[in-house]
Amino acid sequence: MIEIATRLFGPWVRTVGAGTLRADLVAGILGALLVLPQAFAFATLAGLPPQYGLATAIVPCAVAALFGSSWHVVSGPTNANSLALFATLAPLAVVGSPAYIQLALAVTLIVGAMQWLIGALRLGGLANFISPSALRGFTSGAAALIVLHALPDLLGLAVPADHRSSALLSSLAAHLGDASMSALVVALFTVAMTLALRRLVPRIPHMLIALVAATALAAAIGRWWPPGSGAGAAVAMIGGVPSAWPRYQVPAIDLGQLADLVGIAFALTIVALGQSISIAKAVAERSGQRIDANREFRGQGLSNLVGAFLSSYVSCGSLNRSMPNFEAGARTPLAAVFASVWLLLLVALIAPLLGLIPFAAIAGLLLVISWSLFDWRSWERLWRFSRQDFAIAAATFAATVTIRLEIAILLGTILSLLTFLHRTSKPRMRIMGFDSEAPDRPFVVRADVAAPLAECPQLKMIRMEGEVYFGAVAHVEDQLHDLRSSAGAPKHLLVMTKSMNFIDLPAAEMWRHELEARRAAGGDLYFHRPRAPVLELWQKVGFLPEIGTDHIYPAKRVAIASIFTRLDRGICAHCTVRVFEECGSLPGPVPPFVEAAAPTRPHG
Repeated sequence: MIEIATRLFGPWVRTVGAGTLRADLVAGILGALLVLPQAFAFATLAGLPPQYGLATAIVPCAVAALFGSSWHVVSGPTNANSLALFATLAPLAVVGSPAYIQLALAVTLIVGAMQWLIGALRLGGLANFISPSALRGFTSGAAALIVLHALPDLLGLAVPADHRSSALLSSLAAHLGDASMSALVVALFTVAMTLALRRLVPRIPHMLIALVAATALAAAIGRWWPPGSGAGAAVAMIGGVPSAWPRYQVPAIDLGQLADLVGIAFALTIVALGQSISIAKAVAERSGQRIDANREFRGQGLSNLVGAFLSSYVSCGSLNRSMPNFEAGARTPLAAVFASVWLLLLVALIAPLLGLIPFAAIAGLLLVISWSLFDWRSWERLWRFSRQDFAIAAATFAATVTIRLEIAILLGTILSLLTFLHRTSKPRMRIMGFDSEAPDRPFVVRADVAAPLAECPQLKMIRMEGEVYFGAVAHVEDQLHDLRSSAGAPKHLLVMTKSMNFIDLPAAEMWRHELEARRAAGGDLYFHRPRAPVLELWQKVGFLPEIGTDHIYPAKRVAIASIFTRLDRGICAHCTVRVFEECGSLPGPVPPFVEAAAPTRPHG
C-alpha cells in the first residue's frame, strides 16, 4: 500500500507519522481561518456567488495538494484569477447570472484540461517564458483593478453594468455624491484594523478578526444609525449563504462560444501556471524541497478538472495561504487537505452568521490585499538595474489596466521574448591583443585597456561573446565584413569561440562564407576552442573537413605559433610592430619583450 500511495501522491507519504499529523492539523486550522474572508472576497471579485469561493477553497485545495509536487503550496481562489475571470467573462454574460456561472465552470474545466496536458506532455518548462517583469506588471495592474472594482462597495454605490475601467470611473464620478458614509467607515475600519493587527500581532489571523469586528460595526451602525438618516444608510451585506458542501453539476459548454472560451482558458492557464510555479519555487527556496514542474502542473490541472464539477472556478497556488502554511509548521501536503476539511466544518456550523458580512468590509480587505501586490521595491529595483525590464513591466501594467487581462499577459510575454531576441541578436565581437606590461603578456580585450595596443598587420584576433543563430547572422556578417574590408585589414582571422555555445545552420553557412572570403583574399580563418555542439554541426554540414582540423586550436598560444608559420614573410620583413614572441626569430630588430624575457622562458 505504501508503494502504491507513494507512486500516486509522491515521496512525502513515507514521512507521515504522528508528529507530522499533529503539525499538519494545526497548520490546517490556520489555513481555514485565513481563507474564509478571502474566499468571499475573491468570489465577489470574480462576479460569482460567495459559495463558489468557498467551494474553490475546499475542493481544488485538497486535490492539488495530494497530486501536485510542492509539499507546502496551498491552492484555491486568487485575486488575479478572480479578476481575470471576471474581466474576460463579463462581456459574454450578465455577471452573476446562471449563464455567467456556467461559463465560469466551463472555462475552469478547459483550464484544467490544458494544465493537465501541459504536465502530461512534460511541457512544464513553458512557464519559464513568462518573465518576472511581465508578471510584475500584470500583478500590479491586477492590484490597480482590484482597487478600482472595490470602490463601489467601499462607497456603498451600485456596481455599474459596464465593467470597463473607463466606464467604472465615469460612474463613480457621476454618483460620488450618493456615497454612503457608513459603508466608507466600515471599509476604512477594516483596513485600519487589519493593518494594525498585522503589525502588532502578525501570527494571529488578522484578516479574519478584522472581518468579524467590521461585521459587528456594520450591525451596530444599522441599529444606531438606521436607514433614512442621510449618510448613515444601512451597509449592504452578503445575505444568506447556501450550504458550503460543493454541489455537483456538469459544466454546460455552448459550442457557439467554444472558440471564445478556449482563448480565455488559454490565457488563464498561462496566468494560473505562472502563479503556481512561481509560488512553489518561492516556498521551496525556504523549505529546501525540489519542485517537479510537470507534476505540479498535472496536480493543478486535476484540481481544476475536478473542481469544475463541484462548484469551483479557476484556482491555483495562493501565496497568501502557502507562506503562512509553511510558517505554521506544515510538514506534508495533508495540511492543505486538513484546511479544506476544517473550512467545510466551520462554514457548516456558522453559515447564518456569514450572511451578516458587509460588502464594504470585503472591499476593505481587497484594498489591503491589493496594496501588498504592488511591491514597490521590485519596481524600484527594475528601474535601477534594467530599464528594459522596467519598460516591459510598465507596458504590461498599462495593458492590464486598460485592455483584457489575457491580452495583457500575452503582451508582456511577447515583449519579454522580443527583448531577449534583441539582446541575443547582437553578440559582441571583441578585438583581442596582449598586455605587454605584464610579465606573462596575457590576452586582453583591446577596448578595455587605456593605452593603445599594437596589432599584427596580418592577423586579427577576436573573441565571440554570445550565441550565433539566424537572428544574429546579419549582425555578425556586417561586423566580419567591416573587419576584412577596411584598408590594410589583416587577411588572417583567429576567432576565439569559447563563449559561443550554440550555432544553427544559417550561422554555419555564414562561417563558410567568411572562410571563402578570407581565402579568396589570400588569408585564412582559424578557431580557438569551439564547443562540442558547434563542432558537431560543422561536421554534419561539411564545414569542418572544408576548413581543416589543423585550423582548430585548443590553446591561444598554440594557435599563434601555428598561424605564425603561415604569415607572409615579405610583410614580416618590413614590420616594425612584431607583437608575437615568435617574431623574435625573424631577421631585424628584436621586440623589447623578447629581449627582457628570461632564457629559460618556454617558447610560445
